[in-house]
Amino acid sequence: MKNVMDFDGGYQAVIAYDPEIEMFRGEFVGLNGGADFYAKDTESLKREGKASLDVFLRMCAEDGVPVRKPQGKFALRLPPEVYHRAMVAAAAEGTSLNSFISDAVRQALAE
Repeated sequence: MKNVMDFDGGYQAVIAYDPEIEMFRGEFVGLNGGADFYAKDTESLKREGKASLDVFLRMCAEDGVPVRKPQGKFALRLPPEVYHRAMVAAAAEGTSLNSFISDAVRQALAE
């Protein structure tokens, strides 16, 4: 995936360049709170990311807070026409709308 940095433990951060401060910013995704970091080059970005994640993990452990957000459920709002077409397509495949959309997301991530 573009602009994604992997860390030990299966943690991932999205990386973006901030031209105002001329630095890269990393932000961990899927955590039960904010954890970000800044650096001017990739080696520093890896080092700062690890340090930021270590602090976040330690604080979660100290406070007894789960590290990751609960996974699996979210509200999806579709335009009425897209919703209707998806319902028809799911029914035509003999599956639920949830399974139909889950499969579409899985397929998009595999590409």
